[in-house]
Amino acid sequence: MKKNTATLSSHKIDLLLLAFILLVAVLFRLYKFNTPLADLHSWRQADTAAVARNFSRDGFNLLQPRYDDLSNIQSGIENPKGLRFVEFPIYNAVVGAFKKYVPLFSIEEYGRLTNIIFSLIIIAIIYYLALREVGRVGALIGALVYSIFPFFVFFSRVILPETTALALAMLSIFFLYIYTSRKNKLAGTVFFIASMLSFTLSLLVKPPAVFFAFVLIYLFYKKYTYQLITKIHFYIYFLLSFIPLVLWRYYISFYPEGVPASDWLITSVNTYQGLQNIFFKPAFFRWIFFERINNLILGGFAVFLVILGIVKKQKTWFLYSFLISTSAYLFTFQGGNVQHEYYQVFTLPTLALFAGAGAKTLIDNKSLFNPIISYILIFFIFIFSFYFSYYKVKDYYNYPKELPQIAKIINTLTTKNDKIVTDTLGDTTLLYLSDRKGAPAVYQGLDELKKKGYTYFYTAKGDVIEQIKKETQFKVAFENDKFTLFKL
Repeated sequence: MKKNTATLSSHKIDLLLLAFILLVAVLFRLYKFNTPLADLHSWRQADTAAVARNFSRDGFNLLQPRYDDLSNIQSGIENPKGLRFVEFPIYNAVVGAFKKYVPLFSIEEYGRLTNIIFSLIIIAIIYYLALREVGRVGALIGALVYSIFPFFVFFSRVILPETTALALAMLSIFFLYIYTSRKNKLAGTVFFIASMLSFTLSLLVKPPAVFFAFVLIYLFYKKYTYQLITKIHFYIYFLLSFIPLVLWRYYISFYPEGVPASDWLITSVNTYQGLQNIFFKPAFFRWIFFERINNLILGGFAVFLVILGIVKKQKTWFLYSFLISTSAYLFTFQGGNVQHEYYQVFTLPTLALFAGAGAKTLIDNKSLFNPIISYILIFFIFIFSFYFSYYKVKDYYNYPKELPQIAKIINTLTTKNDKIVTDTLGDTTLLYLSDRKGAPAVYQGLDELKKKGYTYFYTAKGDVIEQIKKETQFKVAFENDKFTLFKL
């Protein structure tokens, strides 16, 4: 009876701690919640939000997702319908449905809110897994890292599908983790199916979630050891999980105009000198492990906890399976990870889990430090890590203040059927904010673009403005000291 009472009390403590952590996580993620969609990676966010906005307006045809870019810039093929075939648009559809059926917030706010909710799921699962594998201290630290560290916070509320895919992948791990410990056959079957469905959806939302298969395979191995190869449901799990993704990739192959080029994601980065190979070059290791993981994500100091968690032998290989999955992901998509910070979203649960494990190791090692000293040390690691990470991440929230005003002017002077050309080097942010479809770069001559149905041209470049005024008959529709809008 006393044991049951103690267990119940322990559960209450964990629920209270987790509730507090989730509340803090929400408060941090509401920072600049209603700012215009023009912050870091706004071009990618705009493409994602445009699909959601078009769903809410035109209907939820998930097999024909569309955005605002009608040009050939992303795929090399003219895309007059604005087809957008990357991830299967589950995240976009959820955001669009919120906007259509519960129109309390803007599409941008719903996009952020959706990912905030999914990030809370990730935090709760990190707490649960760390609690089981490491202990309460490890669970508390791991969950707090994901909840408050600036990089984790920012990319938990951007309008991108990564956090949604990650939450679904973590759910698949969570359900399979429970499945491995269940003796009841019916309950086990329910968790098995829930895990398989979650993994299937994560692959559809973002195929790089496939790397979490290392964790899932380990959990199967933990339950069956070497008898695993004789278990038919092990093969069924992955076969059924991959079939929808294979069918989706096959389907979109018939619409090459809507599929952005992606071969460079493995080996190369875009620079001012063009594509540069970075595959296993020193620059890759410097950018990912020093600049991003050490400085940007962990703020320099918390990496000590992560390394301590890695080198300290854990009671099972479960956490190491996360490390294997993260390493495989980083070394596969080297170009994408160096080019874009948001690619590191898939590494965040591993870093949080090992930070928790490292903190627990530090506290348990009484021969090195007095436990009180260890707690104080961890506190200061958090403070300094947060500060140095925030020093870099705070600029991610900034955006050009004049951009929403420019977009409003364009929206006022044009109609919804007008197609706009902007010379924004492929950045679709202005098109999205203007709520207009068109081309985010002058990929052909203006005369040719006029023949294709484009009706206005935006530019903020003084030399281009003077050249058009001297050499063409295009009239100025609007002009101020910031930009000029030409009628084609």
